[in-house]
Amino acid sequence: MSNLPEAASRPRIPPWLRFPLPTSSRFGRTHALLDELKLHTVCESAKCPNHWECWSKGTATFMIGGDRCTRACRFCAVTTAKPLPLETDEPDRVAEATHRMGLRHIVITGVARDDLADGGAGHFRRTIEAVRARNPGIIIEVLTPDFNDQDDALGEVLAAAPHIFNHNLETVRRLTPEVRHRATYDRSLSVLRKARARSGKGLHTKSGLMLGLGETEAEVFEALGDLRSVRCDILTLGQYLQPTLHHLPVRAYVSPEQFGAYGARAREMGFAHVASAPMVRSSYHADQFHPPESPQP
Repeated sequence: MSNLPEAASRPRIPPWLRFPLPTSSRFGRTHALLDELKLHTVCESAKCPNHWECWSKGTATFMIGGDRCTRACRFCAVTTAKPLPLETDEPDRVAEATHRMGLRHIVITGVARDDLADGGAGHFRRTIEAVRARNPGIIIEVLTPDFNDQDDALGEVLAAAPHIFNHNLETVRRLTPEVRHRATYDRSLSVLRKARARSGKGLHTKSGLMLGLGETEAEVFEALGDLRSVRCDILTLGQYLQPTLHHLPVRAYVSPEQFGAYGARAREMGFAHVASAPMVRSSYHADQFHPPESPQP
């Protein structure tokens, strides 16, 4: 039996989610650069609603390992298909784009690559190393899949010493089987716990939840407590938006006031940095958090 509520009439999009798209010549320059270097972004592949704003500001979240995912999460618009071989020059192309864009904080994510023995962890490491070599002093944040909770794979990423290690819990425990394909709630907590325990000095761990899938307030607080129990110290909370009619429908639009209340509770629970608002996504305004210490590879 499904844990999700029975489908009802779809809630209307509230006014706080209606806004004009920004226009900027910089959007076109960002698009042209990414196209020239043949790079994928989660902005496009996941149909992120913020990509117009981010690209207009000259930022983007790079998605490595191709644009085909081996998983079929019911919230995500990234294509599910048999992946192509890794492109060995992709780390250098990400590094070059980062340099040309003048980024001081980069977010690198990637599709799940369950077809690879290490889940693509080595590719993450090579990308981190290439970005750091080309852009000394840059803050590096990674948003990774769970690598099936393999210690060696996780260690490969951590060995490259990113400043922020992000792995999203995505939703509350009850809804996880319906929302995420192959991933489990406890495995994600395990990945975050191991990252914190095995990391060098200065690493911060980060996670996020989508709201509006049918979760209760008590379940949200339970998830926040579970994240704090594994010493996760950066949190994002945002509104789930259905990317296509083939994905899970929105069950509720959470008000900005409720997001504010959740954010306040999260800070009381000890999270060092919290972003909680309807349009917040994992990498949205990621550079607003400034790590006080820098890990060394």
